[in-house]
Order: sequence, then C-alpha cells, then structure tokens
Amino acid sequence: MALSRRTLLAALAAGGPLAGCRAMRGAEGEGAVSPTASASGAVSAESATGAGASVGASAGASATPSAASSATASAAAPTAAAAREPSRAGMVQRYGALAPTEWGLRVSGVITELPEGERATALTFDACGGPGGNGYDADLIDFLRERKVPATLFLNARWIDANPDVFEHLASDGLFEIGNHGTVHRPLSVTGRSAYGIAGTGGVGEVYDEVVGNAHKLTGLLGHPPRFFRSGTAHYDDVAARVVADLGERVVGFSVNGDGGATLPASEVRQEVASAPPGAVVIGHMNRPGGGTAPGVAAAVPGLLAAGRRFVRLSDVM
Repeated sequence: MALSRRTLLAALAAGGPLAGCRAMRGAEGEGAVSPTASASGAVSAESATGAGASVGASAGASATPSAASSATASAAAPTAAAAREPSRAGMVQRYGALAPTEWGLRVSGVITELPEGERATALTFDACGGPGGNGYDADLIDFLRERKVPATLFLNARWIDANPDVFEHLASDGLFEIGNHGTVHRPLSVTGRSAYGIAGTGGVGEVYDEVVGNAHKLTGLLGHPPRFFRSGTAHYDDVAARVVADLGERVVGFSVNGDGGATLPASEVRQEVASAPPGAVVIGHMNRPGGGTAPGVAAAVPGLLAAGRRFVRLSDVM
C-alpha cells in the first residue's frame, strides 16, 4: 500500500509523524537525548547483559499470515517463542559488524499495513513521554470507548511513569492493546542516525537498551511481554529492525499519518482518517489533549463504521 499523496504532503509540511513530539522538544527540551540517556526502566550498558526477563512473543500469539507479496508478510516476525531473552552482549556480537542498507519510515522488516486481503483498519496512537510529552487525551480515549473502537496504544516508558493510574485503566481495558514505544523515545539506528532532530540509537547495544528497557517495564506491569514495537519517530534501519525481531517483538510503522504528529487541525485529521483505505495502519497521538486528534478522529470514524469498516487491534489480525 503506497502512502497517499495527502499523507506524504502532511508529513512533510508538519515535519513527519512525530512532529508534535518535536515541537514539544523545541519548547521544553524533550529532544536533548544523549547516547547514554536513560529513563526509569531503561537497561544500562552495565546491567543489560544479565537481563533475564522474557520479551518473546506470548505462547498464544496467532500465526503470522503467509502472503509473501504483502509488506506485512515480508516484515520480520519475532524469533519463535524464545524461552530466554538474548543478552545485550550476544546481540552486539551477532549484529555489531553489520552495516545497514536501509533507513527511514518504510524499511524491510517493518509492518506498515495489515496482512494482504485484510479489509479492516488499525488505529494506533503513540504516547511519546518526556518533558511536554506526558499529556493524556481523555477525549480521544473516551470516544473510542463510547463507540467501542479498538486501538493499539504505543506507550513510552516515561509516559507510563508519569501516568500510572491512567496506564492501569488502559491496560485493564480489553478494547486496547499496549505496545512498546521505547524507553526514551529514540529513532532506531545502529549508526546514530537522527530523525526530526532526535538523536538515534548509536549502536546495537543502544538499540537493545531502547527496546528492552520498556519491554521489561511493560512485562512487569502487564504480566506478559509486549508483542509490538514502534520507535520514537517511527524511523528504523534494517539492522535495528532485525534486532527488535530477535528480541521477540514485531516492528511497526504506519501507512496513514492521521494527525501529522499531533499538529494537524481537526478538519485535516478527519480527512486523513476518513480516507484511510482498508488494510491501513493509521498513526496518531494520544498525548496531546486539546489538539485536533480527538475531534478529527471523532468526526471520521462514524462514517467509516456506517460504511461497514471494521477496526482492529494489531494482534487481532497478526
């Protein structure tokens, strides 16, 4: 599924899918992430080697669809139910000498749409966390609950720490699935590439820390490991995507930029979401209350439901 012209223009004009997080950084310093930055739950270089909690796919995970021609089918699937989490040192040894050949929003091993033939749409919402990024869009979540529209929520470790009660309510609601949005919200690179002014992870070890830090937090809180991971900015290189898959999580991007990084007005959010084709993975944000995301989604979804569109969590179809 090609990104629509409107989606591409919106992404460029707004500065990409995480422009809202970038704007908050500019105002409050969220983006000043050093290569050694950590948050509550992060795995340090010294301690990660001995980390033992499992972040493998849960035993009840459904089989990955086998349609070889689809972007989803070609996306790297988690290592088969690994009983033990690979060590940091082991991952560095396995991938440290590999040079990436791809970088960006559409990279081998990254899910950008639902399996071929799937007519539903997946709404996904990020909560970036950090200074200026810890808000909670209750209007958005209340609307989804009112209309019984399921969604996958990608939560950053810092956001979880800032919103423990909200997290508990979201995690206990079967309408929603909780995904891993990283420990300190970094683009996932093995060479330190940046996106929208956010410094990327600087090597395989830092990729490991960004993924596993929040995976451990979520596993402890949920009682099971997260199945899906989306990086800060949704940028990856192909080697980093392979690392995530080896850690037992599916790597997720998007095909429709629903809110331009929480910067679009409600009218444009409505247009983007309403025009999402069957099989789309729509990205939006749930940490910018008062913006255009909630009213735009609320304006778009009823028409799609009336037309027979089905909404799913990612785990419902993969």
